[in-house]
Amino acid sequence: MGWYKSLVLPIVRWIDAETAHGLAIWALKNNLVPRDDDATDATPSLETEVFGRKFANPVGLAAGFDKNGEVPNQALSHGFGFVEIGSVTPLPQPGNPKPRLFRLYSDRAVINRMGFNNDGAEAVAARLRKRARRGILGANLGKNKYSEDAADDYVKGVKALGPYADYLVVNVSSPNTPGLRALQGRAPLEKLLKSVLKARDSFAKGVPVLLKVAPDLTDEDKSDIASVVLKVKIDGMIVSNTTIDRPVGLNSYDQDEKGGLSGPPLMEPSTKVLADFYRLTEGKVPLIGVGGIASGKDAYEKILNGASLVQLYSSLVYHGLELVTDIKEDLARRLRKDGFANVADAVGAAFPEISGKNIPVDEARDAKAALEAKTDTKSDDKDD
Repeated sequence: MGWYKSLVLPIVRWIDAETAHGLAIWALKNNLVPRDDDATDATPSLETEVFGRKFANPVGLAAGFDKNGEVPNQALSHGFGFVEIGSVTPLPQPGNPKPRLFRLYSDRAVINRMGFNNDGAEAVAARLRKRARRGILGANLGKNKYSEDAADDYVKGVKALGPYADYLVVNVSSPNTPGLRALQGRAPLEKLLKSVLKARDSFAKGVPVLLKVAPDLTDEDKSDIASVVLKVKIDGMIVSNTTIDRPVGLNSYDQDEKGGLSGPPLMEPSTKVLADFYRLTEGKVPLIGVGGIASGKDAYEKILNGASLVQLYSSLVYHGLELVTDIKEDLARRLRKDGFANVADAVGAAFPEISGKNIPVDEARDAKAALEAKTDTKSDDKDD
């Protein structure tokens, strides 16, 4: 058992979830979090290039942990291949009333209804301006709660943070900002993405733009989104955000709290949506798989189902940052076992008709079969 599970978790259980999160940021900022000696060791099989950026490994820190860009370099020093800050809105806002973050211990899951609480784009940009630029940093953009012009909010985010980011994320999938998910509709999404891409070309030329989507989508929703993504030619997608669904089998006290659910219960539905978008975009759009990753096996399943990169967050609550090294080591072992020289060779291997990867991989077939065996119903690592 690692130091986090044996020393920290028993104490953290008795601290309010949001307070504990604040303490984690403080500890990282002051270099008080122990690191594995080999956390940043290079592993050639894990190195990969996606949307023109070279990643030391495919395991990233999802938006929601470092909302205000306070500790990106410290997170990178614990072995992440990239970090994503935010969500950041043009103006600072306090978010929803507390309590708004809940740990579901029995399910190793989290529910949040944070509501894009953040310091605002100007303050975050000032912080990033002073940052020693090393490692890959993404900036997740949101809209202010009471803004009447969503497109203008995202354009302001591009202008403020684009110069300091290695990629930008248009987040239209948080369940905790009223009306936000409506922007995933075909017409509003196309209009929004065109505005963002125009702003990118003016203020942050060459910076990749990604779209982050919800897991709670109908087949028609997914088809429409994929069509828009291909039409406007954005650089990638992040699949997926938290879910408003509450799957059967949750066993924790706070399971009925309002907000987005993340952690292991999200692994299956988010991976299915990931595979759907891989098929719908015919493997032409790089995907970042996020939702429920707590092991190397989970990360590998995302990759086999179309993810070029993966992200996690909620599992850190229960396993600590030492989990990052564990996932990378297990992922490298699984790639080697199945005959893949690197991550890129395994992307989409569950769908050889699309990926063109005909290496016989039992685990890839198992991953595909497991997804197809599930009932295809609509649901009706967390950046909110």
